[in-house]
Amino acid sequence: MSNDTVWNAGWSTAVQRPSTGFDKNWAEEGFADQTVRQVVRVTGSGTTARVRLSNRFGTGELAVSGATLARTDRGAAVREGTTRRLTFGGADSVRIPAGGEVYSDAAEVDVAPFDRLTVSLYFARPTGPATFHAQAFTTSYRAAGDQLAAADPAVFTETSLSWYFLADVELAGGPARRDTVVAFGDSITDGFASTPGTDRRYPDALAGRLAEAGLARPVLNAGIGGNLLLNDSDWFGERAGARFARDVLDKPGVRTVIVLVGLNDIGFSEADEAAFPTYRPNPRLSAAQVVDGYRELVERAHAAGVRVVGGTILPFRGAEYHTPASEAKRQEINAWIRTSGAFDAVADFAAALADPADPDALLPAYDSGDRKHPGDAGYRAMAAAVDLSAL
Repeated sequence: MSNDTVWNAGWSTAVQRPSTGFDKNWAEEGFADQTVRQVVRVTGSGTTARVRLSNRFGTGELAVSGATLARTDRGAAVREGTTRRLTFGGADSVRIPAGGEVYSDAAEVDVAPFDRLTVSLYFARPTGPATFHAQAFTTSYRAAGDQLAAADPAVFTETSLSWYFLADVELAGGPARRDTVVAFGDSITDGFASTPGTDRRYPDALAGRLAEAGLARPVLNAGIGGNLLLNDSDWFGERAGARFARDVLDKPGVRTVIVLVGLNDIGFSEADEAAFPTYRPNPRLSAAQVVDGYRELVERAHAAGVRVVGGTILPFRGAEYHTPASEAKRQEINAWIRTSGAFDAVADFAAALADPADPDALLPAYDSGDRKHPGDAGYRAMAAAVDLSAL
């Protein structure tokens, strides 16, 4: 493909440093003489694709011995005849320095919105701890040896609910577009408590709404479970401001970002330290400090010509860090989001999901059970609360 190929967004995730995570994963142990097969659902379209692999949090050089791209069948199975060998500068393998990333060459594949693609990576040598995304809510598969072209899914005997080294799928074959939407935030954007393997996070539901309205466009999920607006966390990713350029502003054709973050900033300091040792760092922050963090994101987005939709922080009465102090901060921050005029538009998620009988709590029908994360129905309600004309 020529150097002037126009690449559009297809799928993306926010990468994190290796950690034990929420569910069992392979990030800290990494891979050695193993193939990892990962499934993603794109919201863009095209006739060719390329992937971006990230070694951002690696401590040494990452040797990728081989990679393939295929159309997904079911589980670890791929559709017959669709497997394409991915190359890197014409080579079948690539070495990525610590802290680096690499794009594959283009591979021919016809992709429509909501199609699923399978990316398989083989690591002949030990990788060391793996840059990953902890909460994929989509099954990834691991097999011994080089199984890049394996037709029998039974060779993939282990599973995980995380993505490894894979950061983006970009698509070409159509005109340049400037309508990508990025949903940016914490676990509520990431889709915590949504049904795994069903793509029922709120950004998924939003992409569906747009398509049904004849406004189909890429919608990328840049959520990280536990993410903080103002502080980096070993468990929960770089602070929102530190990753904003990489996860939002640098995406192809980004036009709008929906920001929903801050709940953990006002909540972590209120939780019992012995019961929740991963809630770190947990300084006591004022609502004004959180607002200042929002202002920084808005200013940077506007400087890049990107619209910003502010999402109000959901009710969380009954959650482990709900206290009068954290509730007062939520109310103050939400009032600012709604009335300050800092945002180009507001998605009032809090009002849409609140229990009318107790506005400080989630409506039970939308509550996943932990009093702060929506379930599938709640995520649909969040998507419904976004004014499509604001995007």
